[in-house]
Amino acid sequence: MNLRNRYNIPNDAVITIAGTVGVGKSTMTNAIANALDFRTSFEKVESNPYLDKFYADFKRWSFHLQIYFLAERFKEQKKIFEYGGGFIQDRSIYEDTGIFAKMHFEKGTMTKVDYETYTNLFEAMVMTPYFPHPDVLIYLEGSLDDILKRIKYRGRPMEQQTPIQYWEEMYGRYENWINNFNACPVIRVNINDYDLLTNQESIEPVLERIGQSIEQTRMSKK
Repeated sequence: MNLRNRYNIPNDAVITIAGTVGVGKSTMTNAIANALDFRTSFEKVESNPYLDKFYADFKRWSFHLQIYFLAERFKEQKKIFEYGGGFIQDRSIYEDTGIFAKMHFEKGTMTKVDYETYTNLFEAMVMTPYFPHPDVLIYLEGSLDDILKRIKYRGRPMEQQTPIQYWEEMYGRYENWINNFNACPVIRVNINDYDLLTNQESIEPVLERIGQSIEQTRMSKK
């Protein structure tokens, strides 16, 4: 029996992985996709024309970066559902407005006019009954120390040059965001509860929870 059938996960399911920078979203995305034989949808970091500029000057480039992410994620979400599902998605469209744009506005690195323009666009595109939401969002969480170690180990130059205070700020905002998130069902998974690099089978308790969540949600809609 394959793992999709074992854990009653539909072939057309769409599962989104969320969490702060360095928490292991890409690793989890690949692990679930491999286990279920699903396709993956990754954030396009290398092709982003604003990312390096943004890390060098938050105030100058924050609005441009958020608009770019919103457009790319909207197109990707549309493509996933047009394809018929069966996808694991690395990072959600909801984090952009609930965490990043809001943080830059409140910290003074995005103007009020830019923030209002961005949030109005987000609400018109995403917060409507026509926008296809995922079946479940997997929220990866862990201690701040663990996440900072992962960022350091990953070694991306633009992240290494970013002050620790920025990661601390983002960590707290992610916790506040997920505590109030209700666009789709959420499964919270602690990064210390599995080790996908040395034990692929440690993904199975996560798959079991995914199957249970999707089954409950779809049953309630019948």
